[in-house]
Amino acid sequence: MKKQTPKAVLDAQENKNLMQELDDMMRRLFGCSLSDATEKQVYRALCNLIREYLTTKNGEFNNAVSGQEQKEVYYMSMEFLVGTSLRNNLFNLGLEKEFREGLKAAGFDIDAIYELEPDAGLGNGGLGRLASCYMDAATGLGYPVTGYSIRYEFGIFRQKIVDGWQMEFPDNWLEMGDVWLRPREDDAVEVRFGGEVREWMDNGKFKVAQVGYNSVIAVPHDLFISGYNSESVNRLILWSAKLPQSFDMAAFSRGDYVRALERNAMAETISKVLYPADDHIQGKRLRLKQQYLLVSASLQSILKKHYKKYHTFDNLADKVAIHINDTHPALCVPELMRILVDEYEYGWDKAWEITCKTLSYTNHTVMSEALERWNVDLFREQLPRVYSICQEINRRLVEELSAVYPDDWAKINYMAVIANNEIRMANLCLAACHKVNGVSKLHTDILRNGIFRDYCQLTPDRFLNVTNGIAYRRWLCQSNPLLTDYLTDIIGDGFKRDARNLEDLLKYQDNDEVLANLRAIKRKNKERLAALIAKRNGIKVDPDSLFDIQIKRLHEYKRQLLNILHVLHLYNEIKANPNADWTPRTFIFAAKASAGYIRAKQTISLIVAVSNFINADPEVRDKIKVVFMEDYKVSLAEVIIPAADISEQISVAGKEASGTGNMKLMINGAVTIGTLDGANVEIHEQVGDDNIFLFGMKAHEVEELWQRGYRPGEFLSPELQKVLDMLTSGILGQRFDDLVASLLTGRFGTADPYMTIADFRDYARAQRLVSETYRDTKKFTNMSLVNIAKAGIFSSDRAVEEYAKQIWYLKK
Repeated sequence: MKKQTPKAVLDAQENKNLMQELDDMMRRLFGCSLSDATEKQVYRALCNLIREYLTTKNGEFNNAVSGQEQKEVYYMSMEFLVGTSLRNNLFNLGLEKEFREGLKAAGFDIDAIYELEPDAGLGNGGLGRLASCYMDAATGLGYPVTGYSIRYEFGIFRQKIVDGWQMEFPDNWLEMGDVWLRPREDDAVEVRFGGEVREWMDNGKFKVAQVGYNSVIAVPHDLFISGYNSESVNRLILWSAKLPQSFDMAAFSRGDYVRALERNAMAETISKVLYPADDHIQGKRLRLKQQYLLVSASLQSILKKHYKKYHTFDNLADKVAIHINDTHPALCVPELMRILVDEYEYGWDKAWEITCKTLSYTNHTVMSEALERWNVDLFREQLPRVYSICQEINRRLVEELSAVYPDDWAKINYMAVIANNEIRMANLCLAACHKVNGVSKLHTDILRNGIFRDYCQLTPDRFLNVTNGIAYRRWLCQSNPLLTDYLTDIIGDGFKRDARNLEDLLKYQDNDEVLANLRAIKRKNKERLAALIAKRNGIKVDPDSLFDIQIKRLHEYKRQLLNILHVLHLYNEIKANPNADWTPRTFIFAAKASAGYIRAKQTISLIVAVSNFINADPEVRDKIKVVFMEDYKVSLAEVIIPAADISEQISVAGKEASGTGNMKLMINGAVTIGTLDGANVEIHEQVGDDNIFLFGMKAHEVEELWQRGYRPGEFLSPELQKVLDMLTSGILGQRFDDLVASLLTGRFGTADPYMTIADFRDYARAQRLVSETYRDTKKFTNMSLVNIAKAGIFSSDRAVEEYAKQIWYLKK
């Protein structure tokens, strides 16, 4: 019998081959060997090597998909919050251990290499992170899914707190992040803005053309997406903007050097910054241009590829699914019609049939300001042909609705695409898309019975729920290796392939040894976060204290204000009785506020002021600490989340569509304090009453109170009034009169729609229960264990499978 080579020898040979490939890449890029390289050179060489692997695998995957004529999905989103890619790709490819050991032997620490990579900040919060999670999951499951977005040069801003106020600075992620992108100049497409529409008859055929327009060239950049333990590799295609002729030689020749470059600079502005402030007309115009650039460039690319293969669009819906992720890419509806009707001469009815069958839409919010509406004059100015198509869509829609709801003009106006001098992006999707989904059970119920009720009554089968999910391998396996290794030891590694196997952990409830080990792991993760806080904030926090964490986009409905008001309430209680046996607590906040969102920025200022105030009080600071960690992003979340004891999910019921931070914290063993809002409802279903801290009004109670007439003064206790007085007295170093007024009267004299004061008393009760329970270490750790074990259902694998079967109609 042939003698087998020991596995250790094979592993060593594989490591040697990998490191030789890295050394070869180093020589090609920098003309030096690995032994002479700097950390930055190692980073770039390693990223280039991994990108080459992914490029090869993507080509093989595409050939297989094309050869089998599989249906493909194109996922349109203004945001993809990718975070960092190096560690994620090495983990998915199964190469992390090999490169860690090989680099260590060469004198490099791979963790220091990871630190060099900037977050690809192509998103602002849950929407963009969800899109990235779904790309990861779809790739791991072997589904052909291509993401489309914009290559924002500066992405989401870099946040700096200056004198207590959020300041925004450019985040030049491309300086080191460009290594993952492969530009394809030859596949650039033209996108047209402005001009006017000309119509005429030609041999009995209606013809139309957009003339006098300004052209922008959209250039695609490929960012390859790997999947866990998968041969599949998908692409996220990011568009950048430039002019067809980027340099005005005539202007340069006559000495007008600025003019020679300014037109191209104006074109490049389209892909410069994610979500430019739109509190002025220039910002609104830029946002509209961004959305159309994404949609038009992507659809042109998709349809060109399809037509080249099939020479018809009659089968488009059989081979292509185009998914609209929230309302930003809603222009897919009229743009797909424009291309089919204008460029390929399809009749309206056939083009509309193809469009409706091809497009699907996920709604992510019930907030009216997020259901985008565009002023007709602005829209017509920038997109004249698309506007005329929207007019025709609306004319036909109103005709159909008039037959169903005769003389009910209020309802027809509410459902129309164009009304009150506005174009409604959500209604555009509702008028066309063959499937419309919400992102949690509660959210979908609100869509069906609330804001989309009239459409749902017409075609109820179009509406369904797909509860959000997370890329748990990133948030557990990569971010929390201590917990992952321990889970592998006691329940096996099956959960790495199927998150539902985490339920095997339930058999260890009340097991003293396992609970002690879980506490020890949490303690180490808290020590890591405490060290980062000391380094970044100069604040010393106690890892044995309860880490109470709220990390998410700053918005009034998420109620960071409720949290910090309670912190001040707790401060007052401690001051009144400093010698009582208080549970030590550390309150940790991280959030970015949109640049033009003044109320949110005022809330950050309040949190920072409270932090300075409490942390400087020697009588209190050993009992509670408050920390605001600036510049929140994916890589920071990967350190914070494994250290959390309590997960703050405290939005007013009925406002949060789903949330995904709640799931990431849950799978790392944090226990939720929250309202029955968004996916908290389903977390509660999974863990039961005993393993979550619930408080506050339910969604129907919020609505009933609003209809009855919400008067904050009726809910204002003496304890809360004392806290509000602190905000207006100047004791915190500045006054926050506007915030107090927003709680008592809201905007324009109306009551606060987020009902912070109404829920405060019950929130304080739940927080007292948190403190009491945390002191019972066995009980609290059991709660943590149950949360880990029951988190498997919130995997993005499950969510993508539901999209694939119920919306996209994919087959493996």
